[in-house]
Amino acid sequence: MDKHLPMASGGHHAGAASGPGSALDPVCGMTVDIMTATARDLAAGHEGSTYYFCGKGCKLEFGDDPGRYLDPSYVPSM
Repeated sequence: MDKHLPMASGGHHAGAASGPGSALDPVCGMTVDIMTATARDLAAGHEGSTYYFCGKGCKLEFGDDPGRYLDPSYVPSM
């Protein structure tokens, strides 16, 4: 399954490195706890899916250009 596509109910961005209750930050690739990210306002919706972030910087970067980070050729990096 392509790790750049939203998966699981709720549409959070997830991939092989994430498990139940977690998602991959689409900007840096870190595994993020969904409940923690939600409580810290580190979630953003885009085209019907919700994405979760490790910190404000990644959330802001994503907000500036979501298409860049959702492009299948983009490789997340810290």
